[in-house]
Amino acid sequence: MTPQDETRAADQSDAMGYPHRHLLGIEGLTAGEIEFLLDLSESYVDFHKGDRGRRGLLAGRTVINLFFENSTRTLTSFELAAKRLGADVINMAVGVSSVKKGETLIDTAVTLNAMHPDVLTVRHDQSGAVKLLSEKVNCAVINGGDGSHEHPTQALLDALTIRRRKGRLAGLKVAICGDVLHSRVARSNIHLLTIMGAEVRVIAPPTLLPAKVERLGVSSYIDMREGLADADIVMMLRLQTERMQGSYVPSIREYFRFFGLDYDKLSVAKPDALIMHPGPMNRGVEIDSEVADDIGRSAIREQVEMGVAVRMAVLDTLTRHLRWNS
Repeated sequence: MTPQDETRAADQSDAMGYPHRHLLGIEGLTAGEIEFLLDLSESYVDFHKGDRGRRGLLAGRTVINLFFENSTRTLTSFELAAKRLGADVINMAVGVSSVKKGETLIDTAVTLNAMHPDVLTVRHDQSGAVKLLSEKVNCAVINGGDGSHEHPTQALLDALTIRRRKGRLAGLKVAICGDVLHSRVARSNIHLLTIMGAEVRVIAPPTLLPAKVERLGVSSYIDMREGLADADIVMMLRLQTERMQGSYVPSIREYFRFFGLDYDKLSVAKPDALIMHPGPMNRGVEIDSEVADDIGRSAIREQVEMGVAVRMAVLDTLTRHLRWNS
C-alpha cells in the first residue's frame, strides 16, 4: 500500500466517526460523534501551539467565510484554522443592511457555488438561514452561528476546555447564566452537555428564560445563588441587546446586582468551579472583572485558544471525502 493509499484509508476510517456532510448544529449528533470531534480537536491543540506537521492538509482547497453578522473572534479563528491547514481563505463580511431575506440569500448561495469552494462557513442573523444555504450548495457548510438557533463550534470548544480542565463531561454540574433566551451558544451547549451526560442548569431573570426550557433536559432557576449551588462549571452569557425589542431588564445596575457573577455569588459553587464566558464580555454587567481575570479559575482565555483547534478539526473532518477522491 502506498503512503497515499494509507492516508486515504485512514481518512475513510476516521470519517465513520462523523459521517455527516455539514456541521449545522449539535442537536441530533450522537455522543460518539461529539467524542470523535473532541478527540480530533485535542490532537490539534499542540499543532496550534507550534507543531506544523499537517500544514498542507488542505492545500489547494478553498474555504469561504461568509459572515452576515459582525464578528472578530469567530471569523479570525476560522480564518486562522483554515490557513494553518494550508487552505486558500476568502473572508466575505456582508453587512446585514445590504442583504435581504429569501431569494437574495439563495442567489448568494448560487453565486458562491459557481466558485466551487470546498467549505463554506456561514454566520447569519436569522435562525435557519445556514441550513437553507447548505441545501443550495455542493460544498460542506459549517454553521458559524445562526440567529438565536445554534453555534456548534462554540459548544465544541467549550466542551474541549471543560474536558481538558476536569477530565470529563459526564456527571458535571454546569450552570449557564444570563441571556439564555437569545443565546445560540446556550442552546448548542445545552444540547452537547446533556448528550454527554452533564447536569445542566440555566439561570436567568424570567424575561430571559425560553418558554418551557425544561423540555431541553435542564433545570431552570431565577435565583443565582440557588442555581449556582455546588456547580462545577459556571458559564456566563452576555446580554444580547441587539436581539431585544423592548425592556427585558430594569437596568444594567439591577441586572448585575442580581445576575452578575461576583465572588459572593460564586461562593456557593464548588471551590474549584471553572468560570467560562463565550465573549465578548461586558465587564460589570454579567461578570465582575476580578472574577473574569482569576488566573486559577477562569478559563475564558483558554476557550479562545481551543477555538482554533476545534475549527481545525471540523475543517479536517468535513474535507476528508475530498482526500479520498484526490
